[in-house]
Amino acid sequence: MNTPLGRQSVKKVRLVLALATAGVIGGAGVSLVQSNHVQAAAPIAMAATAAPMGLPDFSQITTQYGPAVVNISVTGTRDDADQDERTAQRGQREDPFGNDPFFEFFRRFQQPGQGQGRSVPREAPVVRGQGSGFIVSADGIVLTNAHVVRGAKEVTVKLTDRREYVAKVLGQDPKTDIAVLKIEAKNLPVVKIGRTEDLRVGEWVLAIGSPFGFENTVTAGVVSAKGRSLPDDSSVSFIQTDVAVNPGNSGGPLFNTRGEVVGINSQIYSRTGGYQGVSFAIPIDLAGRIKDQIVAHGKVEHARLGVAVQEVNQTLADSFKLDKPEGALVSSVDKGGPADQAGLQPGDVIRSLDGKPIVSSGDLPAAIGLSAPGDTVRLDVWRQGAPREINAKLGGAKGPATTAASKGEEVAQGKLGLSLRPLAPNEQQAAGTAGVVVQDVAGPAARAGVESGDVLLAVNGTPVSSVEQVRAAVAKSSKSVALLIQRGEDKIFVPVRIG
Repeated sequence: MNTPLGRQSVKKVRLVLALATAGVIGGAGVSLVQSNHVQAAAPIAMAATAAPMGLPDFSQITTQYGPAVVNISVTGTRDDADQDERTAQRGQREDPFGNDPFFEFFRRFQQPGQGQGRSVPREAPVVRGQGSGFIVSADGIVLTNAHVVRGAKEVTVKLTDRREYVAKVLGQDPKTDIAVLKIEAKNLPVVKIGRTEDLRVGEWVLAIGSPFGFENTVTAGVVSAKGRSLPDDSSVSFIQTDVAVNPGNSGGPLFNTRGEVVGINSQIYSRTGGYQGVSFAIPIDLAGRIKDQIVAHGKVEHARLGVAVQEVNQTLADSFKLDKPEGALVSSVDKGGPADQAGLQPGDVIRSLDGKPIVSSGDLPAAIGLSAPGDTVRLDVWRQGAPREINAKLGGAKGPATTAASKGEEVAQGKLGLSLRPLAPNEQQAAGTAGVVVQDVAGPAARAGVESGDVLLAVNGTPVSSVEQVRAAVAKSSKSVALLIQRGEDKIFVPVRIG
């Protein structure tokens, strides 16, 4: 995953997988805090006869489709030796309540038997957890999150009528966090599947699940945004809502006002480990495609374009002479990959795929995710101030189914604030690319996040391998330039305002 360059002070906000409560064998205490309601000294007068207008009746949806929402209990084992190794790598003790922002929340089952006076074998302690899911076919196909059943040895599905079934995990896809279960039953209640594409921002939505183990809990809110990309190495373009989602809601359905499932509740953003007004759901369009592959083949194949992309802000738009800051800016292209074979280059801005607009960078992986390996897609690309069309044949995703030096010279008399030198032949060979090394940095480039030791590969999409080429490219720009920087193995465009 590419990260922004520069020394920025960023307050850590934890991305929390909203998994179920992990109930410790022997019992786990739960504290409930009662809110105190304080009456304002001068309450605002409201008409007693005023009634909400146009609010949906969620009771009908709950009555009709609530029986198709299930509670999922998992039992598994955890190897303490593996746990100790993970703990050592992080340099701190595992916190099952998510205080480590880089460790999966409730990962995934807690240590049982502590303080219970029980002897549990160290090599295979039994651990448990819970989540939610929903039935999509009357013969027992259930959708949930992959992180709900990850590492589980036994999965139990409980219906609202209290029937319980031992479920078989047909398959799971960590890349999209989707898992498919199968229970041996007939004539089961099922949900109605909708289309995420038809979902509108501001529309009312409803979640049903088992937060903290409280089964069949109903919460509601609105769609806050669509197409959200999260810093979790996922290619999912999430639905953001303000529906109250907590540990235990994971894998449960998100309904629209027509009673159609439009998403799978999956994650929350939190500083505390609990709900704080921002939750995320996986689009049902994507989940359905993953489900179909797992049911048919037992595995998932993801399409791959072979590029790393980043957002286009106003400064980058000015640098590339775009009319507005939209699209996915290609910062690097995998050598020999589908994008490379199709002719895509760093600095290209992908503006649409098969006619569907790419507004933010997250729209591109989401669109690719709905395609299959071998599909040919049409890309509308902006390059060097002009549009062009490129056809690319998508490949399969890498990995499991589951992107003596000379003296430096000042550039543009402080216009950028960079002191550069060409890469030495041995440095070019080691880096596998041409470019110029940043020896010193000040002024606009320093404020933008460029650092000494960075390798400058291109200016406004034009490759550079000498100080003269950099100077010439900067001279053509009046307000801003886009510098393609390589730092270690990462490449990213850094916008620098110079005017």
